[in-house]
Amino acid sequence: MEFAFYLAAIVAVAATARVITCANAVHALLYLIMSLLSVAIVFYTLGAPFAAALEVIVYAGAIMVLFVFVIMMLNLNQETVAREKSWLAPSVWIGPGLLALVLIAVLAAAMAGGESLGSVDSTPLMAERVGRTMFGAYVLVVELAAFVLLAALVVAAHLGRDDRDNAERKRVAAARGRRHPGGEQ
Repeated sequence: MEFAFYLAAIVAVAATARVITCANAVHALLYLIMSLLSVAIVFYTLGAPFAAALEVIVYAGAIMVLFVFVIMMLNLNQETVAREKSWLAPSVWIGPGLLALVLIAVLAAAMAGGESLGSVDSTPLMAERVGRTMFGAYVLVVELAAFVLLAALVVAAHLGRDDRDNAERKRVAAARGRRHPGGEQ
């Protein structure tokens, strides 16, 4: 398991470096998916199959689908059609494809070989133990973290709000009110 851990960690670091250095959003997204999958393998080799499954389902699955939708929505103009066709070229898929093959080989070797790959001392960490730990001794810390995340969400919504829309609505309403005495529509 030690070999699988180190190889998956190397793939995670390499894929993350490519996420940072890629200028194309689709390429960066593909490398981010590879990075998240390799982190899931790292979790698995450390004896946390629950965390690995959550990594694949939540991050590499659901969150990446949202990223794909955002990228699709950003390419609405006609001049990007040729660029989108170039994204489907086989050369785009070589890097993520090779990293995916490495991850598949590592996962297959880790599952088939068992302890023959190395000696990472890992006892399985199941969902019940995670829940008891988080909501047992650390319940106050978990609740405080949730409160801080909620506060950050409220601040982000407030800072991201566009006050120009309200001013524009007031200006249009005032203009309509001048044209129609009494403010009737």
